[in-house]
Formats: sequence, structure tokens, C-alpha cells
Amino acid sequence: MTILENQDIENWISKEAPEQVLEPDLAIIDPHHHLWDLRQNNSMGFRQEVYLCEEISRDIKESGHNIVQTVFAQCGAFYRADGPDEMRCIGETEFVNGVAAMSRSGLYGPTRLCTGIFSTADLRLGDKAEGVLEAHLQASSNFRGIRSAFPADLNDTFQTGFSLLEKYSLSYDNWSPDFTRLPRLADLANQNEGITVIVNHLGGKIDPDANEEEISAWRSAIDAVAACSNTVMKLGGAQMRVGEWEPPYHMHQTESPWDSDALLKALLPRYQYAFEKFGPDRCMFESNFPVDKDCVSYRTLWNLFKKMADRLGLSDSEKQSVFSGTAAKAYRLEAP
Repeated sequence: MTILENQDIENWISKEAPEQVLEPDLAIIDPHHHLWDLRQNNSMGFRQEVYLCEEISRDIKESGHNIVQTVFAQCGAFYRADGPDEMRCIGETEFVNGVAAMSRSGLYGPTRLCTGIFSTADLRLGDKAEGVLEAHLQASSNFRGIRSAFPADLNDTFQTGFSLLEKYSLSYDNWSPDFTRLPRLADLANQNEGITVIVNHLGGKIDPDANEEEISAWRSAIDAVAACSNTVMKLGGAQMRVGEWEPPYHMHQTESPWDSDALLKALLPRYQYAFEKFGPDRCMFESNFPVDKDCVSYRTLWNLFKKMADRLGLSDSEKQSVFSGTAAKAYRLEAP
């Protein structure tokens, strides 16, 4: 049964002509999706207000793609309403650990949801952040890392907190729509070579109508962070709005969803550039659902990625890397 607050986006998605599923047996780890209930506070304006175990399981099942595992991405879901401020984020890991248990029962299908979890921690606390990381690890054996912003000056207190990630074998995800921060992220990665630094969503806002000056600046930023051997790129998130800006394929901008061929034509150059700079062993396709659901269905999105892989001429082993292997390595998951 469709939840009332999700009705608009579900109605829009239903207007697409369902595509034939490409390579339905290809094993995929979706390394970036969210779960939430925004009915009490949807300050970000996402159209899919409720996205929990049942909703993502339905999207996966109806897509026809072979999603074997997923990784939950930090989004501020179900923080504790009490306790010290720095510890309230533990509620997110506790919540997602419950979803992982629900999925593991098999009642929602064969996909194992949230075998990896990354939440957040305020690393500006320095060594005091250790208690937060330990609490996440106690909350779930699937906890794999955090996502947070970083200070422009990379000060010593933050660096002390950041170094704790290596102590606990945790990864660091980061995203901002401002790709000009990537050289500073590269500095952080270079100063902490034992920590896997994961760049989200092609590094920043992706405007298919950007001018050559903006594209050139983005390429330079990608070059800087790709030069670090311990960085990994998530190929995705280009199918999303950013703040008030909406791409031409957003549900508010087009009567019905674009098909994978139209999206391929609009987006391939950005994906190709990032892929060529990082290589298959440091790239992983991601859904970024339900954020990207504002613009594309789960089925069409993974068809788009498979068409990109073919257009890039990827071998079978390279496909294995970008669709599951890199994610398994980055988040310490059992590879399919």
C-alpha cells in the first residue's frame, strides 16, 4: 500500500515505460542508499518522504536487477532524542542495524540490506570522538565508517579525531555540492594514507548544462583527489537536485521520467572522466536512493550504469569491480 506522502513520486515514476532489464544476473552491491521517515520534518524537501525496509525492498524487487547487498549512507535518520549531543547519532546505527536484521530474515526478499553502515561522528572532538566511534561499533557489527564535513584548515584537533578511523579500520565518506573542496580532501587523504577516503556523487553538483569553465574546474578538482592512492569514487548522485537547483530530468521539470538512453547522452562525459581518472578498482556505481528517485527509477538507473559500462568497454572483471568488488573492498563486505 502506497503511503500518502509518497504518492506524488510514485505516480510520476509510474509514467515511465519500463525498460527491459539488462544483464539481470550481474551481481550488484549498492554502496549508497538512505532510509528515513521525513513526515515530521522534511526540511530538505525530498519527494520520497518515507523510505524504510519495505520501500527499498520493493524498489529492488521490481527493478529486476540482481542487488545482492547494500550499504546504508548517513542521512541523520532516527537520532536519539536524549543524551549527550555527540552521542545522539548512535541512534541512526541502532535503527539501521534493525533493518539489517529484518532483511536477513529473508521476509523482504533475497537482497541483504545494510550489510555495511556508515553514519557520522564529530571528529572535531579530537580524541573524545573515540567514544562515539566505539558506540557505533557496539551498536552494529555492520558499522563500517562515517561521513562528515571537514574543516578548511585541517587543524590538529580534527586530525586527531580523523586518525581514529585508521585505529578502528573505518572508512571516511565525504560529499559537498562544492567540488572546489576536493583538493583539500586530497590533502587530508595524503596525510592519512591508511584510511580509505570515499568521494561521494562524482565529487559535487553535476549540471548537465554547465559551461566549459565549470567543467574544466571540476576536472581539475577530480584530478587532485584521484591522485591519492587511498581515495575511491562513487559513480552516481548526478541524478539528483541540489538545494533549489533541479536538473532537467527532475520530476518537477519533466512530465515523465527520462529513459536510460537520454540520461546516458546527458551524463556519460562526467562519469567517463571520473572513471578514467580513478580506474575500475577505485570506482563503484551507487544508487543514492531515494534522493535520485526524484529523477529516475531504480530499474532505469541500473540500466543506465550497465550501458555506461558497455560504452566504456569494460571487461567482465572490470564490471565485477565497479558493480560489486570495489564496494566490497572499501566497506569490508563479503564479495559476491
